[in-house]
Amino acid sequence: MQDVVQEADTRRWRAVLDRDPASDGEFFYGVTSTGIYCRPTCPSRRPLRSRVSFFGTVEAAEAAGYRACRRCQPRNSQSPAVHQVMKARQYLDDHLDETLTLEQLGQLVGMSPFHLQRTFKKVVGVSPKAYIAAMRLRRMKAELRKGVTVSRATYDAGYASGSRAYEHARAGMGMTPGSYRKGGQGQTIRYVVVRTPLGELLVAATDRGLCSVMLGDTAAELEASLRQEYPAASLESGDGILREYAEQIVSQIRGGDPRSLPLDITGTDFQRQVWEALRRIPLGQTRSYQAIAAELGRPSAVRAVAQACAQNRLAVVIPCHRVIRQSGELGGYRWGLERKQRLLDRERSTR
Repeated sequence: MQDVVQEADTRRWRAVLDRDPASDGEFFYGVTSTGIYCRPTCPSRRPLRSRVSFFGTVEAAEAAGYRACRRCQPRNSQSPAVHQVMKARQYLDDHLDETLTLEQLGQLVGMSPFHLQRTFKKVVGVSPKAYIAAMRLRRMKAELRKGVTVSRATYDAGYASGSRAYEHARAGMGMTPGSYRKGGQGQTIRYVVVRTPLGELLVAATDRGLCSVMLGDTAAELEASLRQEYPAASLESGDGILREYAEQIVSQIRGGDPRSLPLDITGTDFQRQVWEALRRIPLGQTRSYQAIAAELGRPSAVRAVAQACAQNRLAVVIPCHRVIRQSGELGGYRWGLERKQRLLDRERSTR
């Protein structure tokens, strides 16, 4: 038991030395020479290890006679570092048309470039640069859906040049901005709808692979959802290979082992990392949002993991139903919590 405690304290001391944002809120440390307790991310001068004691809560630290640090404010629910990152994120949201260096952004929020980069990635899930790219693409897509011209949407999204916008669109939309504005005009999407134990299943694919897998109550509902995303695309009834894909997915719903299927999906680098992590969860098992974030080396990016799960468009194929809250509650599921529970029950029964 003593060895376990010593090992835990060694990890905590390393977090204090590194001012690790991922450890913020997990523990606090008190300094005997000052009578003050702090967060592991406190910017104050590091004390000698021999003068440090660790506590799991602020209440425990105060019960031991320590008082809260005025610099890192451990009694506040949100650490100063996280507050600064949120401030940086809000600034980026409001100034997507600006070209900012990491140094300039750090000066605006009072953080060093290195600390900002590291903390922003842990809290948000991606670097500031990747976040800007994702938000510009999201804004351009929103403007294009309104029917504005490509040049206007490019400008409003903050792109400095049309070539940069087209480069991001190819990677993030799978088509040019003009094609997306026309609702996928010129693109052919084939689909089939089959019945499953969980209701109707729509499986759609481009020539490159699966682009949409949805669960619903009726075929008409699912077809309408597909049409809403690609209002001008050519939607056609699926061929033999697509029906084989659908049968494989139905088999997986019944508890069968998943098979590798070709995919045609777009997302940010972090979303793709989350989706790959979901596909590594073994059949019949679950992971918490926190566990996925930790596996990706970004334990503070729990919300970003949840958002990536919510953006998953391939039901069952990318098994976001296997991600639950740390408390054991189901959390969210875009195709209905009842379906999520039934999927989990079926998978557990076939282990």
